[in-house]
Amino acid sequence: MKFLFDDPAFDYQALRTAGYADYGGAQLGEVVSVAARIPDGDTEAWRREWAQLAERVHRLGTTALDEGRCVDARAALLRAHNYYRTAEFFQRDDPHDAEALRLMRLSRATFADAAELMERPPQFVRIPYEDTSLPGYLYRAEETGEPRPMVVHHGGIDSTLEEGWFFVAAAALARGYDCLCFEGPGQGSVLREQGLVFRPDWEQVVTPVVDYAQDLPGVDPDRVVLVGTSLGGLLAVRAAAFEHRLAGCVAHDAVWQLGDVVALPPFVLEWVEQGCDDFADPVMWGIAAQQTFTRWLLRQALWTFGADTPSQLLRTLSAFGLSEVIGQVRCPVLVLDAEEDMFFAGLEHAKKVYTGLNSPKTLHVFTADEGGGAHCHSGAMRLYHEQLFTWLGQTLGEGRPVAA
Repeated sequence: MKFLFDDPAFDYQALRTAGYADYGGAQLGEVVSVAARIPDGDTEAWRREWAQLAERVHRLGTTALDEGRCVDARAALLRAHNYYRTAEFFQRDDPHDAEALRLMRLSRATFADAAELMERPPQFVRIPYEDTSLPGYLYRAEETGEPRPMVVHHGGIDSTLEEGWFFVAAAALARGYDCLCFEGPGQGSVLREQGLVFRPDWEQVVTPVVDYAQDLPGVDPDRVVLVGTSLGGLLAVRAAAFEHRLAGCVAHDAVWQLGDVVALPPFVLEWVEQGCDDFADPVMWGIAAQQTFTRWLLRQALWTFGADTPSQLLRTLSAFGLSEVIGQVRCPVLVLDAEEDMFFAGLEHAKKVYTGLNSPKTLHVFTADEGGGAHCHSGAMRLYHEQLFTWLGQTLGEGRPVAA
């Protein structure tokens, strides 16, 4: 389903940005206006135009704040944060790009400024992890005196900590749930500033976060639920196979085996298996160069998974899968899928995850006809949240929260 661009990567990212309008992250008129100034596939124009929009809206926010108009300031800063993130997106694959670093830091800072103006400002936290810590935002619903369930959220290959507000936290607070969003290795500032790349044993990441969440005052330790978005759908289910304190797990959306996403001619895969990297790597670079999406994805994946070459990356991705562990999941799982997913359509990832589970499970497929068929249901966040929180209410049973 085309939105604003013929280029699939540009079109999806514009939809992703616009979709956050439901929770204050965009205005449709601003998105349409800036998209009209960007030629398909021109990543420099993409960065320039989105950055200019972000800077203009940022100025609206700071002016409103100086004048004591807190509602207007919060609204503008929240949008500016999202537009800075969008401007940086196609430069996110270069760890040495100074402009990408600048935009990322502006995105984080403007969200932090907006968050301070929220009705219930979240707390920025550092979660102990091995010999370092992971950044997080702790969102607390209105206090009732009763222990509350906690939704823990992490993203995927290109998500940011702040996006957790749109993915889960805003909808959770509206329904009386507490929420803890965090970034792990391979994600956001943990990748760019701490140098930590993705690891397949994601339970080693989630277990310290669950420790932290369960020790928070006012949290019911028996009602901690994990939600993983995009690649996080695979990582969350993997973690649930080992972290049995979880009351539930949500794959938003489900991923079965990460290596399956890579569509390559069989002879290239044979070269990689045989160690003929000198033959395979130039071919993979050539294939990736043909489209904005594949070019970005290869460069992004090399960085986030800590690989030096495409062949090394393919061998790394083979460790990211669920076939050997999914039978160990004990908690209820909500498996989500999107009919027109640009990453996974036709690969039956959700069906494989659902079939492999032995625990209580629910499968829901969002369709193009209802507007939710895009990857992670961008542009249809309300549909996704209705499904998510209906399932959470049924899964957690008695004592679930009510609207705050």
